[in-house]
Amino acid sequence: MPTLTDLQTPFIAIDAPAMARNIGRMAEAAAAGGKRLRPHGKTHKSGWIARQQIAAGAVGLTCAKPAEAEVFADAGVEDLRIAYPVSPTYAARVLALMDRVRLSIVVDDLGVAQAWSDVMQRAGRRLPVLVKIDVGTHRCGVDPRDRDAVAFVTAVSRMPGVDLRGLLSHAGHSYAATSAEDMRRIAGEEVALLTEIRSGVEAQGVEVAEISVGSTPQALVSATLDGITELRPGNYVFHDRTQVGLGVVGWSGCALRAMASVVSCPSADRLVLDAGSKVLSSDAARGYSGAAQGFGVVLGPDGTPDEHLLIERLSEEHAVVRVSGTPRLRIGDRVTIIPNHACVVANLSNRYVVTDGDQVIDQPVVDARGRVN
Repeated sequence: MPTLTDLQTPFIAIDAPAMARNIGRMAEAAAAGGKRLRPHGKTHKSGWIARQQIAAGAVGLTCAKPAEAEVFADAGVEDLRIAYPVSPTYAARVLALMDRVRLSIVVDDLGVAQAWSDVMQRAGRRLPVLVKIDVGTHRCGVDPRDRDAVAFVTAVSRMPGVDLRGLLSHAGHSYAATSAEDMRRIAGEEVALLTEIRSGVEAQGVEVAEISVGSTPQALVSATLDGITELRPGNYVFHDRTQVGLGVVGWSGCALRAMASVVSCPSADRLVLDAGSKVLSSDAARGYSGAAQGFGVVLGPDGTPDEHLLIERLSEEHAVVRVSGTPRLRIGDRVTIIPNHACVVANLSNRYVVTDGDQVIDQPVVDARGRVN
């Protein structure tokens, strides 16, 4: 098998031992808290990784779009949940998926829920659905500030052709947490709101079997809270600079890395790498721990950030790095970069280079890359 230095840059590498630790850590936390674990596949988009998560105890996978669900069904995952508002225009594909796997979707609009009810009645089927609740991210979901969430969920439960499974949320605003205490507050408020809605719905005689929550930053906290039945973290399988900034993990826990080379040294205070926005993406970093400047972090020889190198600008094929102190890199030298946002970077690559130390042990395809519909 080749080593890392045998491969031309840029490429996306996965530290296999680190990823295995990440998968095991979350599986153990979910089991200890009595929660089902349904990882979000949009992070890795890989059947190879999905099978490892299932083997570690995950009950199934979460998907962003029907196309991802189709790929993971091909990979042998038998229980899939599309945690995204799916239009009834996808009816033929959803019905086809229902023939292959246990499938569920989310709804946050009564008109759409009724349309799915009509589709399923015509097909003689029942589609499991969860009502998505806006717990503070203010993206998708029924917002209890504007609508009667109990009445909404109760109405869905009475529609023929759909089978109400429960409530689902994504506390994406946890990425804006200002401290570990703030993260715990967000997790607590999420479960409090969901259990309040569940109590109101059950008072109407409607069973709410599932309370499903997502988002990696507070997943380990949510695993310890009563009232939740399912966790749907995604980023945890890799982690990234943002998760480090949020105090979720240290640098050694970042399993996904971009490998790049110096291609130009125009001046003593500037060098250029061959990994631009087509490799690293242009997403900014987030987090309350440390400065969030730059487009990824260049690691030094000790595996921690090289404070003398700042990726201050990206174009499509170039990463412009500001150098402080005495330059130590020359053209042809290689660097390891922890991306700001691993999920986007994964979707930019055709293959992963899986490593154990410097040894390349596999190069699996990113099966669902570009599957966005």
